[in-house]
Amino acid sequence: MTTNMTIYDISEKAGVSIATVSRVLNGSSNVSEKTKKKVMDIINRYEYTPNAFARGLGLNTMKTIGIMCADSSDLYLAKAVYYIEQLLRSNGYDSLLCCTGYDLNTKEQSMELLISKKVDSIVLVGSNFIYEKEEDNRYICDAASVVPVMLLNAALEAPNVYSIVSDDYTSMYKATAQMIASGRKEILYFYNSFSYSGKRKLAGYRAAMEEAGIFQNGLRMQFYKGSHEDIHAMAKQLTEASQCGLSFDGVIAADDNLALGAVKYALQNGLKIPEDLSIIGYNNSLLATCCEPELTSIDNRLETLCQHLITTLMGILNGEEMPKKTVFSGEIIQRGTTLLQ
Repeated sequence: MTTNMTIYDISEKAGVSIATVSRVLNGSSNVSEKTKKKVMDIINRYEYTPNAFARGLGLNTMKTIGIMCADSSDLYLAKAVYYIEQLLRSNGYDSLLCCTGYDLNTKEQSMELLISKKVDSIVLVGSNFIYEKEEDNRYICDAASVVPVMLLNAALEAPNVYSIVSDDYTSMYKATAQMIASGRKEILYFYNSFSYSGKRKLAGYRAAMEEAGIFQNGLRMQFYKGSHEDIHAMAKQLTEASQCGLSFDGVIAADDNLALGAVKYALQNGLKIPEDLSIIGYNNSLLATCCEPELTSIDNRLETLCQHLITTLMGILNGEEMPKKTVFSGEIIQRGTTLLQ
């Protein structure tokens, strides 16, 4: 009998993935009877008792946290990773970073890689890791049967999954309502993502516009498909929309990059900011003070979110009961691109 058997050992001896072992332990129906029997034979032979919190109680800890980030060139995500790594280090933990891109299969592979390294927890940075279909989120639930999984600015109700969220819906609703109150009626929403966060922002904009009776069936919702670094392409899309007859006196953007695209559009077309065109960005990144006039932007309190995430994680790893979901409110930082009331 092996007394210190782990889920990794079960996986190796059964010749299946860690995720498959997790599914067997969770009683999932998505495992064939043949595979289930193979795994259970190993479990019974070594009298393995699963304990997802063993590391948190100080047993066999590697003092290492896995971090997954879709795109480290994104300013928001890069800043989040920086905060999280610094906070982990101050608590005596190392970190392993996987930049996954946006493909689900790559995310699943990265998750398995981190679990195979016997990390004590996994932090998912950003909202692109959560999917509408329940089955597409199974890779997170499988990992959470082994280690605590922390979500930054995304939410998923599942055992051993903890969510730290910015209230993107309310922040975007308030920003839109304030721009309407300042006298703007033809407000364009410029966005580039259908992630968990992206959908919440879009819903906030839409709710404020509908409440004011000026939504017009999404006529002024512009989705941008290009690179988040190509400001010229963003400006070009707005110019082309204007040339096709779409009028707008305000732009609310889903991030500061897109808002800078709107600033460049205004400058290229001889529009005065904010007299002819009001602009609001999102994230309150360093880009907000890199243009003239400086950019009004929504501060989603990223540093506070990261601090709370690590505080929650340290409590979990110390065996404490911690809240499953915490929501923080954003704040509009007014600068020169708006005349808000």
